[in-house]
Amino acid sequence: MPDRPEERLDRRDFLIASIATVAGSAALVGNAGSANAQDTAASSTTAPGAPSKTIYTGDTIQGKKVVSALDVNDLEAGQKHFLYFQGVEMPTGQHWYVSVTVAKGAKPGKRVVLTSGVHGDEMSSIHTVQSVMNQLDPAQMSGTVMAVTDIARPAIEGMQRRWPNLGRGVDLIDMNREWPGNENGLTAPNRHAGLLFNRLLRPNADAAIDFHTGTTGFEVTAFNIGGMDVPEVKAMMELYPVGQIYDNHVYPGVLHNAFMDVGIPSFTPEIGAARVLDLEMIAQFVEGTMNVLKHHGIVAGPMGRTGKDVGVFVGNSAFPILATEGGIVEHLVKLNDKVEPGQKVAIQRNSFGEVVAEYTSAVSGEVTGQRSDAMSEPGNPLLFILFHKTPLNGDETYPE
Repeated sequence: MPDRPEERLDRRDFLIASIATVAGSAALVGNAGSANAQDTAASSTTAPGAPSKTIYTGDTIQGKKVVSALDVNDLEAGQKHFLYFQGVEMPTGQHWYVSVTVAKGAKPGKRVVLTSGVHGDEMSSIHTVQSVMNQLDPAQMSGTVMAVTDIARPAIEGMQRRWPNLGRGVDLIDMNREWPGNENGLTAPNRHAGLLFNRLLRPNADAAIDFHTGTTGFEVTAFNIGGMDVPEVKAMMELYPVGQIYDNHVYPGVLHNAFMDVGIPSFTPEIGAARVLDLEMIAQFVEGTMNVLKHHGIVAGPMGRTGKDVGVFVGNSAFPILATEGGIVEHLVKLNDKVEPGQKVAIQRNSFGEVVAEYTSAVSGEVTGQRSDAMSEPGNPLLFILFHKTPLNGDETYPE
């Protein structure tokens, strides 16, 4: 683990840096040239985002056909289709494959893309998308819903947040800092992101939802992240019966912002803790996603509960409380609790049981994220408090 505090914090799954720094890093990777890691046949595509003909590789995996490009318009209407998408090439010359489910409605209509598994330890997000797809009857639908449930396959295989990349020595890459990717990028995750975004996700989306959870060792509430200054995004986020909305575009490199940058309304739901299935939270997000599909006219039926029914709290900033000492952390508040400035929210004890630190809130808001690992070293995030800040600057963090 790096010794510098800022790198140690990043290894704990939180980026506390300026948007300019992140954007500059993304631009450096995006503009760097390298040899194309894909075969020649797969490298010839149309302009980014333009619908291209579906390309079948001729391979079949466990009875499911493999594609290297997909246009849902080529699929038969009124049916569900199960495919594998051929992702980035491995050192062996084989590929990582991504699971794709398409519910193609009997009638034409809007196209909504649901994604999960960008982080490999986020199980509730995957289960949410699967649950939505299991409810859909293409014969009764107008439009198309496409689900991609295991985007970062190497990370999922190890149930860890980051993609284990070995191209330049052992490295762990957060794939939700790589979008929209670059098919000729310097790392496998960056090339994988480029392939998926150019040939699978962007060409088939009129709207997109990228599902996540908290990271290992850190729990979050049920909340949505997105820019409510965009009417289409605001309308979708408010259709979820969840307690919080983080009204913030956050920083470049995350998948929902890659969609937004090309004019596709998108946002990110966050569904509790990593590595587990939170069935109660999952049900809330399934209900909200079905509301979104009804909103777009893809499925029929009355709306379920929305944010208004649960008294949703909206904030535009997440205030981090960071550990200043090492030791065991005792929380004095719970997720979703309201806090006020000066309120004590956590204490920390050393190996003798002596209190070595007390932590208080500097803002008025609601607890949106909380460290679940009991031990902490200096620099680890202990809590995030969702609040409203005026004026809002660009240096924002959020628990994901």
